Amino acid sequence: MKEIVEDILELHSMKSYPEKIFYNGNLELLQKKKVSIIGSRKPSKYSREMIHRLSSSLSKSGVCIVSGGAMGIDAIAHNGAGVHNTIAVLPCGLDIKYPSVNKNLLRDIEENGLLISQFEDGFKARPWSFVVRNEVVVALGDILIVGEAELDSGSMRSIEFALKMNKEIYVLPQRLGESSATNKLLTNREATAIYDIDTFVENISGVKERSIVLDEFQEYCKTKPSYEEALLKFPDRVFEAELQGDIKIINGYILVGNLDNR
Repeated sequence: MKEIVEDILELHSMKSYPEKIFYNGNLELLQKKKVSIIGSRKPSKYSREMIHRLSSSLSKSGVCIVSGGAMGIDAIAHNGAGVHNTIAVLPCGLDIKYPSVNKNLLRDIEENGLLISQFEDGFKARPWSFVVRNEVVVALGDILIVGEAELDSGSMRSIEFALKMNKEIYVLPQRLGESSATNKLLTNREATAIYDIDTFVENISGVKERSIVLDEFQEYCKTKPSYEEALLKFPDRVFEAELQGDIKIINGYILVGNLDNR
């Protein structure tokens, strides 16, 4: 763990600049164009697929993805970006990989991307430290993307930070009765819906990317590989996909398809 001594310009948009910021990884990512992505820990299959495609396309266009290392939208955004081009902000000390379900992902980001925190090693996450973490996540990004969120969710604090910082907020278009927070943002004209990912990425990054980017893991799973083979090739993605319900393990083999039980 090392301490960042230089000012991070983006963090001056916070209510108070952090007293200390610790890091492990590649500080050069702070110099890149950055987009913050947040959202539900239990997103729908639609939101998972769109956020993965969105973060992947942004990353391939040179944009660094910032998120909070949590389950759900956060982890999907980090994975979509690739561990070499993402910043994870933790609500605990950098020596504690929280949540534990994402420990391998966070270790990979630490080795290839960037982990940062306001907290000393040994500090365990507390309810208020998540709020502190969220403010940093929002401040670092040039814009904020909310993948999916309900009005009573923790994402609302991040949205409040973004509004106070005058950050542009973008959301996925969702069905009526779902993702009440992002739908309310659209109703109040406080956010813009992303209707075309290619056009959005081109506008944000300035790089044209019209080709459809296939997810290597999803395509691999369509070949019905054995569970052991998949674990060797995609250890982090297998656990996440199984947890999220994207794949099923039947008789030792991975199956994909219409597994959405909504």
